[in-house]
Amino acid sequence: MRISKMAKVIEPSLTRKLFDMAKGYPDVVDFTLGDPDFPTPEHIKRAACQAIMEGKTKYSANAGLQELRNVVADRIQRETGVGYDPATEIQITVGAMEAIYLALCCLIDPGDEVIIPSPHWVNYRHMTSLLGGVPVLVDADEEHDFVVTVESILNAVTERTRAIIINSPNNPTGTVYDRATLEAISRVAVERDITVIFDECYKSILYDGAVFTSILDFPGMKEHAVVINSCSKRYAMTGWRLGYAAGPAELIANMPKLQENIAACAPLPSQYAAIVALSGSDEEPNAMRDGYEKRRNILLEQINKIDKLSCKPPKGTFYALVNIKKTGMKSEEFAYALLKAVHVAVVPGITYGDACEGYVRIAYTVTEEKLREGLRRIGEFVNSL
Repeated sequence: MRISKMAKVIEPSLTRKLFDMAKGYPDVVDFTLGDPDFPTPEHIKRAACQAIMEGKTKYSANAGLQELRNVVADRIQRETGVGYDPATEIQITVGAMEAIYLALCCLIDPGDEVIIPSPHWVNYRHMTSLLGGVPVLVDADEEHDFVVTVESILNAVTERTRAIIINSPNNPTGTVYDRATLEAISRVAVERDITVIFDECYKSILYDGAVFTSILDFPGMKEHAVVINSCSKRYAMTGWRLGYAAGPAELIANMPKLQENIAACAPLPSQYAAIVALSGSDEEPNAMRDGYEKRRNILLEQINKIDKLSCKPPKGTFYALVNIKKTGMKSEEFAYALLKAVHVAVVPGITYGDACEGYVRIAYTVTEEKLREGLRRIGEFVNSL
């Protein structure tokens, strides 16, 4: 059997590799996946169960239920003041991951370039490569709170640049992009006719008074942006696989025909659950956010007590990027040794680009008890070096 070059080129991420390795230890504390341990709110679960019992288990339109697209458009209008036509400018997807992939499918041809600020979520790079595109990584550093500068973006732009992917709040750093930087990037996008793929999946998880800024706040960006979101993080619905894209009609019009050939449609019970989730208040997500903030504070206190480790406060998400440079170990070496020695799984920073070497990512999507135990073991490991 001959296997395609594309299939051979794409490697499993180190996130999944460490996750799989962790399963070999019965007492492991697993900090690898960003998978909320909070339950999906009851009223959302009931809506899905009701849909199933009523026989709403068939296909929907490739673009998703019109009722759900209406709700998504209404939600965006309430949050940003920007109006989208739910019939032509909203696409329902199998999670935010598919929304990003469909957007890239519509935007790039082989050889086209996609600018990706780094540290970055590894799937941005892999999706671009799958389509024959060229990922152009633009590094940011801890000194500048891992916010990429507009100058570095401009230096990366070429005649083949078709898109810039911005993730705020950011995975893996927890960085929240400031208004001035987003405004400057928006000007570049409009002036150079580049599309910004704006991944805002973590915008409901903010700390320390951090303010989320939408890319839609700036002139011309409704025409030059695709906004990506999902129910996964806001409502602890990762396994429900329900996301959406909002963008210009000329782009969104192409997504349903691609969807037809990829997944047909998002799961119908999940779509009915999302109607309830996105129509309601955010009291439950706020409770989750408060829980994550408490865990974040525990992590910061404990990590910064460990000699040779440090961690700046993430302003959003449920990830912390821990600086391990003083240990003298590379991030992959550190992660493997940590797992073998004390059965704690973290993600090597190199997963997220060269800018993240010398760091490991911890997802604090575990109970406080497990978090404290994992941090205790990390301290034990580092002190033994």
